[in-house]
Amino acid sequence: MDRTEIFEGERPRLLGIATRVLADRTEAEDIVQQAWLRLHRTDADIESLPAWLTTVTTRLCLDRLRARIPVPHAEILPAESGSDPADEVALADTVGVALHAVLDRLSPQERVAFVLHDSFGFDFSTIAAVLDTTSVAARKLASRARAKVGQPAPEDQLADWEVVDAFMAAAREGNFRGLMQLLAPEATVTADVAAILAGTPDRIDGRREVATFFDGAAHAALSVFVGDRPAAAWFHRGKSMVLFDFTIVGGLVHRVTFRAEAEVLAQVVRRDGREQPS
Repeated sequence: MDRTEIFEGERPRLLGIATRVLADRTEAEDIVQQAWLRLHRTDADIESLPAWLTTVTTRLCLDRLRARIPVPHAEILPAESGSDPADEVALADTVGVALHAVLDRLSPQERVAFVLHDSFGFDFSTIAAVLDTTSVAARKLASRARAKVGQPAPEDQLADWEVVDAFMAAAREGNFRGLMQLLAPEATVTADVAAILAGTPDRIDGRREVATFFDGAAHAALSVFVGDRPAAAWFHRGKSMVLFDFTIVGGLVHRVTFRAEAEVLAQVVRRDGREQPS
């Protein structure tokens, strides 16, 4: 199957995404056509054409949203040419009357995250790639959007183990922005005496300072439990040497305590990054 055939097969789905994001059928059709032109002009080797088309279409929608100039409701007049009633019905069915009325409350990124996740079921790692951000940030964008349109979902808050693992992944990857997004403004790092003797700092105060310390660090740290709490630990030759004990409130890291006391390390148990205690 060549690119043209694949594109035509994907066109209804791409049009659905663009229509829900932009809440404008005509603009959506224009966006999908632009996606086709970009595909036609590229000679790149595309591993997954549907994924590529989804990313390009969504980013074009994001650019269109950012370029819009808000118009006061009092100045909005009916279009002189009139619209096709069938198109209006299709738009109402696709977007939803209530949702159509509140989408303009959202920022462009919130709107994209909300529509891709809630309407099309994209996972947050995919949405993060489209928005050039982190999975955690994409999830928060969707959650904020949902709250603004009156559909709060408390379960959207990251579990503590997800926060720990996201934080450590951002540290290893040198993702400074991701670290900042996961840290509370008053975040601190402290340490027990044994950890300080092992070479950890005794104290760091402030979100930026903590993020700077962890940025690009902790490559030898692994996911663990200490008691029933998710944490991370630095291992050497298969043995835990320093525990990274997290205090998490409201999905943000408020404190990281380095602990190396023998009785604490005795409680450390390795875990899979996506596993919770039984």
